[in-house]
Amino acid sequence: MRHAIEHIPVDRADTSEVRGTVTLAFSDRHRRRIRLHDDAGEPFLLDLPHAVRLADGDRLRLADGGVIVVRAAEEPVLTITAAGPIATAKLAWHIGNRHTPVQVLNDGRLRIIDDHVMRDMITGLGGVVENEIAPFDPLNGAYHGLGGAHGHSHGHDHFEHDDQAHDHKHSHHHGHTHDHG
Repeated sequence: MRHAIEHIPVDRADTSEVRGTVTLAFSDRHRRRIRLHDDAGEPFLLDLPHAVRLADGDRLRLADGGVIVVRAAEEPVLTITAAGPIATAKLAWHIGNRHTPVQVLNDGRLRIIDDHVMRDMITGLGGVVENEIAPFDPLNGAYHGLGGAHGHSHGHDHFEHDDQAHDHKHSHHHGHTHDHG
């Protein structure tokens, strides 16, 4: 069986021979090791050193040479239009604040995976939502490529406090005392 052993992002130059394509939905494109079938039905083992989010156009280097090109599958999405660039930016902020992956289309519209709760929020904020079946290829998060960790918040920042670096190797109790004397 063929082994795909390296992820090559779409924006990195690569002239390897294309030996197939694999079309995957967004929820199936965050992977490390799994048996897949390319679009011609031929099996291959995805065997990467760590999990990555595969984007439309990324390539997977095969151990015996050549690459398999990743394609984003068409799936139910919401395409969002706002009144202008400021309204679009505000909608994008609200979507991101809910940790929902978002794609920014070339014409400035936004796209998310179909979700009725998000639809209600967006229309409540003045956005116009269209149901579509289309490829979904969201932006990578700001921390993508910095260790592969999913960003999150605990109600405090991650900067240095009182000359001590903050890490997550402690309980989230932040006790302190007050000297009343």
